Amino acid sequence: MRHFGHVSPAVREGLFHQEPCEFSSDSPGWLLSAALGATLYSPATRPRLADDVVKQTGRGVVSMVLCLEDSIHDSEVEGAEANLVRQFKDLEERGVETPLLFIRVREPEQISDLVRRLGTAVRLLSGFVLPKFTEERGTPFLEALVDAESVSGRRLYAMPVLESPELLHLESRTSTLTGIANAVDKYRDRVLALRLGVTDFCSAYGLRRSPDMTAYDVRIVAAVIADVVNVLGRADGSGFTITGPVWEYFRLQERMFKPQLRRSPFLEGRAEELRTALIEHDIDGLLREIELDRANGLLGKTCIHPSHVPPVHALSVVSHEEFSDARDILRPERGGGGVLRSAYTNKMNEVKPHRAWAERTLQRAEVFGVARAEVGFVELLTAGLAE
Repeated sequence: MRHFGHVSPAVREGLFHQEPCEFSSDSPGWLLSAALGATLYSPATRPRLADDVVKQTGRGVVSMVLCLEDSIHDSEVEGAEANLVRQFKDLEERGVETPLLFIRVREPEQISDLVRRLGTAVRLLSGFVLPKFTEERGTPFLEALVDAESVSGRRLYAMPVLESPELLHLESRTSTLTGIANAVDKYRDRVLALRLGVTDFCSAYGLRRSPDMTAYDVRIVAAVIADVVNVLGRADGSGFTITGPVWEYFRLQERMFKPQLRRSPFLEGRAEELRTALIEHDIDGLLREIELDRANGLLGKTCIHPSHVPPVHALSVVSHEEFSDARDILRPERGGGGVLRSAYTNKMNEVKPHRAWAERTLQRAEVFGVARAEVGFVELLTAGLAE
């Protein structure tokens, strides 16, 4: 699979200076963690789940989470597990390409039980999402994952969700973060990414942000994100990929504030029509939050609606300007440091302080590609909307 793989080769060639690379569930973990992109969640109770997976693959989705936890009622768990096993076996029989598939479980025991019940269809499974992760609650999940690997003979990844009240509350946040760091470091080779459960953070204080506000406008949430990145997202080799929080809105609602989506990128072709559609569907707030995710050290995003996937992927593509700066900073002859003017002559590139940024940018360029100099977000989004 590849990002923008649902787009025709001719269109991709016109969009990209460097096309996104191909990858599979067997690719190296560092590449897969960068490639997750918009991870689409779906309740495991859906009766046509296999059809949904195939359909979303055709729309450019490369990672999905099939949920047995908060998205379904407690009374539905047993039936959802049985449905999940049936749908995996259906996908196996079809022999079609699927996204990276993860199962969000409730209890550690579900991991080994589901792996056993999946049988040979386990080859379609990339791993498990672990809810409300702390060192105490999360370690049994990780131990169960290791046992399931030995039984299945397949590499399985963990994606812990950081959403517990202990992480949110100021008096316990430091010790909770330290414990999480200890747990995930011990299982570093199996932890693909850490996911932020911002909805649970808001719930603890009876909050819910409107479609006009990003997670970063809710100060108590922004503080937790900052601390998580501070401890777990460092660029010194000790950090992990941390994905952005879910965007909850996808229906038309009355707008209180001025649209955040400026007009200038939307002045040609059907761009104004696209801008209007994005604003009407509250996607302009999502776009701003995606940009703030990246500015705050996050990569990828949890999504609960297919309409959120193309914007996440379009804004993940590396611009030609970013690519040019990153390559200049990482040239071998720049190893001694120094300052240089960017090739676009609009900024200073300081080699040593900007090195980690450049390395991460080229990693993102590997999986999401590099846009041609004349190609912007609108063209990428329009192409991503193609089916």
